Amino acid sequence: MSRAVTPVQNPADAVATHLVRAGYARCEPPILQPASIFFDSGEDLRGQLYLTSDLSGAEYCLRPEYTIPVSRHYLASGAAGQSATYSYCGPVFRYAAGQSSEFTQAGVESFGRQDSEAADAEILTLALDAASAVRTLDLSVRIGDAGLFSGLLAALDLAPEWRRRIARGHSQGKSVAAILNASRIGAGRDHSGVLGMLEGADKQGARAFVEDLLSIAGIASVGGRTPAEIADRFLEQAALRSGVGVSAEKVAIIERFLRIEGDPDSASAQLRQLAGEANLDLAAPLEALDTRLGFIAALGFDVAALRFEASFTRNLDYYTGFVFEAHDRTRPDQKPVVAGGRYDQLLQTLGAARAIPAVGAAIWIDRLGESPSAGGQRA
Repeated sequence: MSRAVTPVQNPADAVATHLVRAGYARCEPPILQPASIFFDSGEDLRGQLYLTSDLSGAEYCLRPEYTIPVSRHYLASGAAGQSATYSYCGPVFRYAAGQSSEFTQAGVESFGRQDSEAADAEILTLALDAASAVRTLDLSVRIGDAGLFSGLLAALDLAPEWRRRIARGHSQGKSVAAILNASRIGAGRDHSGVLGMLEGADKQGARAFVEDLLSIAGIASVGGRTPAEIADRFLEQAALRSGVGVSAEKVAIIERFLRIEGDPDSASAQLRQLAGEANLDLAAPLEALDTRLGFIAALGFDVAALRFEASFTRNLDYYTGFVFEAHDRTRPDQKPVVAGGRYDQLLQTLGAARAIPAVGAAIWIDRLGESPSAGGQRA
């Protein structure tokens, strides 16, 4: 699908106008945000924050992205749980060695829709269309599904500690072998004494024990993690040390799953074959995958031009389902022009009484510069 677009002088205005005309009301949260709300978004983002504090000692940061601030705006609006859509366009701030730490980001967020697969398709296609409002783009688009991977781990009946460790390691781009290597648990520091005392202990008592140790040491936080979060990590490591590992058969299934990639229809067939041969119940997430593809096709996009990768993940921990990113083929070494996904659990971690369906996409305006070659096809 292609469309000729006359280059515009102000890409940010063109994208922002396109999103508002699509029915996504403009939302611009404050640039200064409470730092703690970003601490659980992944180690990459946490290490890129620009931090400051006020006279009371409260920690703040310059806005590093929009999804969490817009989510907080939605929760404060009184519409929590109801369907609502927002767009944004403005500066965000992240440390990047040798690069500008301020850049312009536009995007959309959709909350409260129960027809999740249709909402996923709408966000994907709207974001790609908005980026193309600046100039003709030749985009390669890859998609994945964090929910499908979670479904696989659940179907394999792994211990909760192993499920969390594998999911977290996968989101960090680690191989299955690296994740499962017991010698890497606590690598670089000897916590064997603490872990030995926690093995088999009551969770509440063990957590209080670790928090007391940190308090005695005068440690309020480490790497943005609270004492309670650090205690939970110790408890997980203790459970992994004393518990049963992951069988070679299950490791082989996970590795086979992560190797599946290609056009979405072919990938779906391979996933169904794996589920059948391994006797795994993946009916619900696979049905969601096929339904989503149907909605994308109904919006006029060539599904065969998309690339599904079972191993594809994004480096923000709040993604729980459909994920995607689009690269400019004329600039293959560049970072994504468009990226996003579904994050159904995030609103609850920010204070909602229950999980609220949510999906969004970001568009990096600074990556929409003039193409070195004209024309092109858009998936």
